[in-house]
Amino acid sequence: MSEWLRRQTRNLLGFACAASPDHHHHQLHSDTVRPTGQPWAPHERPSSQHRSNPSHPILKRAHRGDPTKIDDFLSKTLSRLVKADLLATLNELLRQDQCDLALRVFSAVRSELWYKTELSLYADLVSALARKGMKEEIDRLICDLEGEGSVRCDDKGIVRLVKAVIAAERRESTVRIYGLMKRSGCGGGDEYVGRVLSRGLRRLGELGVADEVDLEFGRLSKGNLEKVEA
Repeated sequence: MSEWLRRQTRNLLGFACAASPDHHHHQLHSDTVRPTGQPWAPHERPSSQHRSNPSHPILKRAHRGDPTKIDDFLSKTLSRLVKADLLATLNELLRQDQCDLALRVFSAVRSELWYKTELSLYADLVSALARKGMKEEIDRLICDLEGEGSVRCDDKGIVRLVKAVIAAERRESTVRIYGLMKRSGCGGGDEYVGRVLSRGLRRLGELGVADEVDLEFGRLSKGNLEKVEA
């Protein structure tokens, strides 16, 4: 990766760091403690010019509330990042719960030719959005997932996504994921996924759909289902 791309990636991450309430504490900590956890000797402490500094001019203007500068910065930066750097940027933003920026970066990821549906990415986004109380954004995200057409039944991210949406208490989104799994031919697959989905749907009040999941994944015979319904 070129030095220009490295610098732009640092600027984007610096934007997230500057917005983080933990950034000031982290900066003070890094000024007195080595990355290994040992304190710096007085003569070894890094000078101010070597410390992390997110005060890129574009970021300064963006922080003053000019959304057009943010969009301009993101469009110019993200369009030039390679796959690994784009995903690393997304993961770092999610780690810092910078959800608005993360959603913009994820939109850029989905527009790339190399992109294929990754349920683990969706699961990470749902978890981050849930921590920030952005429940409507979770529902929109799952609608976007439906728009991608189908999911791979062997995708290990399925159970993570199901758990994340259930934990966020998004009833309709949980039902949508089950419908997407059915359309993708995933019914009757991993029994553990079926168990997690069934329990979550019952907790969210979707008893009928939960019974259907049990049948689909072979956990109940029709006779046993009649007993449950009775």
